[in-house]
Amino acid sequence: MSDVSLNNVSLEKEASFGDFFALLKPRVMTLVVFTAFVGLLAAPNPVHPMIAFTSILFIAIGGGASGALNMWWDADIDAVMLRTKKRPIPAGKVTEGEALGFGVALSGLSVIMLGLASNWVAGGLLAFTIFFYVVIYTMWLKRWTPQNIVIGGAAGAFPPMIGWAVATGGVSIESVLMFCLTFMWTPPHFWALALFMRKDYDNAGVPMLTVTHGRRSTRIHILVYTLLLAVLAVGTAFSSVGGPFYLAVAVVLNALFIKGAWQIFKRDEDASEADDFKVERSFFKLSLLYLFAHFGAILVEALLTRFGFGGW
Repeated sequence: MSDVSLNNVSLEKEASFGDFFALLKPRVMTLVVFTAFVGLLAAPNPVHPMIAFTSILFIAIGGGASGALNMWWDADIDAVMLRTKKRPIPAGKVTEGEALGFGVALSGLSVIMLGLASNWVAGGLLAFTIFFYVVIYTMWLKRWTPQNIVIGGAAGAFPPMIGWAVATGGVSIESVLMFCLTFMWTPPHFWALALFMRKDYDNAGVPMLTVTHGRRSTRIHILVYTLLLAVLAVGTAFSSVGGPFYLAVAVVLNALFIKGAWQIFKRDEDASEADDFKVERSFFKLSLLYLFAHFGAILVEALLTRFGFGGW
C-alpha cells in the first residue's frame, strides 16, 4: 500500500450497514453470483436446493470480502480517481482498519462455511480466488505491470469453476471453458474503460496499458483479444455446456463485439475526444451485456437439458 494513509480522515458519522455493504462491491458481486450459479446448474450433478443456496451465498460473501480488502489496500488511489473517490474509505465513511477487519472476517467465514456446506474443493477454490484477487492482483500486479488486468482477470473468472466444484467436487474441461470465457473477456472490457478514463489512471499512477503504451496500442490489444475471445466463445457452443441456443447467442454477440472492437481500432484520438469517446463507451456497455448473455445462454442450455431438450 502507498505511504499515503487515510486513517486520519475523520468519519462524518458512524458507519452504517449501507457503508459496509458498499465495501462488498455489490455490482461486481452480482456477476460473481450469477456466473457461480450458472456453473453450479450447468454441472451434470444435481445439487439439493438448500446446499445450492447456501453455497452461492458464501461464494457471494467471499467475492464481497475480496472487494472490501481491495478497497482497503487501494484506499490511497481510490481517493484521487474520479470513478472511485466516493467509495466508503476515501469518502470518510469507513476507516481502513474497519475495512481490513471486515474483509478478513468475511473471507474466513465464507471459505470455511462453503467447505462445510458443499466440499473442500469448492472451499479451496474460493480461498485461492480471494488470495489471487487481493494479493496477486491488488497488492502486486495492479501497480506493477500493464498486464495487470490480463493476469489479474483470473480472479473474476473463478466463480463458475467454484459453482461447478460445488456440484461435482472437482474441475473439468467445461468449468475451465467457463473460466476462460470470463478470463478472455476481462481485458477488452477494462481496456475500453481505460480508454475514456485514462486521466484517472494517470493521476493515480496505475500502469494501465493506456498509460504505459498509449491509446493506440490499447486499441490494437482490444481488437486482438476480442478476436481470440470470439473463437473461444463460439467454440464453447460445441461443448457439453453449449448447444444450438448458446451458439445463436454467441454468433450474434461476437459479431457485434468484433464490430465494436474494429470501430475502436479505426478511431484516432481527435475523433474520440471530439465526441467524448462515444464508441469506446458503447463498447464498454456492450461488454457488460456480452458476458451476462453468454452465461445466460449456458443457463438456458442447462435448463433445457434437464427437461430433455438441450445439447446437440
